[in-house]
Formats: sequence, structure tokens, C-alpha cells
Amino acid sequence: MAGIARLTRRAEFLRVAGGRRKAVTPGLVLQALERPREHAAMLNSDTNNSPRVGFTASRKVGIAVARNRARRRLKAAAAAVMSRHAAPGHDYVVIARLKTLKRPFPALLGDLEAALKRLGAWRAATDT
Repeated sequence: MAGIARLTRRAEFLRVAGGRRKAVTPGLVLQALERPREHAAMLNSDTNNSPRVGFTASRKVGIAVARNRARRRLKAAAAAVMSRHAAPGHDYVVIARLKTLKRPFPALLGDLEAALKRLGAWRAATDT
């Protein structure tokens, strides 16, 4: 995912969840939190403004194979949408839902776009 860093530590996921900003769509749940300035300063200068994304799927989604497939679908959707439209300087957590597996991919992309807009984290595409 070009231009998007990953959230990898549990504490980062919990910090985003603690921000209590989320948008629920049929295919996914998106949580967002703007990074504090002091936290951005700790990161190296290349990534301090780029959005960071973490992906998760609980056991409600299904067995391990289903959860992994749901995360792969969310990663592909995030690569298509968030690299161009996610507001910089924010951390995002994308949570799989039961419908993530069966939802058509264009609808999943629409869900992610709608969630970004609902959270006020949408930015117009920049063609480079």
C-alpha cells in the first residue's frame, strides 16, 4: 500500500478505539483518530503526515481462513481508496464484519469511501 503506513501494536489499535470516532457500514467498521502533534514528531519525517491503517477481524467473522480472507479484502480496498482519499495525519482501524466476505468488492470500496466521508476524513484525490 503505497503512501500508507501500518498500525502494528495493540496499543496503537486501542488508542484509535479510545478516540470513539467510528463509522459503521454494511461491509466494515472504520475507526479514526487524528495523531497528536507530539506523536507525529516522534515518527520519522517521511511518515509523520501519511495516514496509518490497521486491520482486524474478530472471531465473529468466522474461522481463521475466513478472517484472513476478510483482512485481505479490506487491505485491497484500503490500498485502492485510502492511499488517495484518507486525510493525512490520522490513524485508522478497519474492522471486518460478517458481510465483508460476501459483499461485492465495488460495494466494499463504496463502504470505505462512505465511512471516510462520514468521519470527515475524506480528501479529494490528488493526481500525481
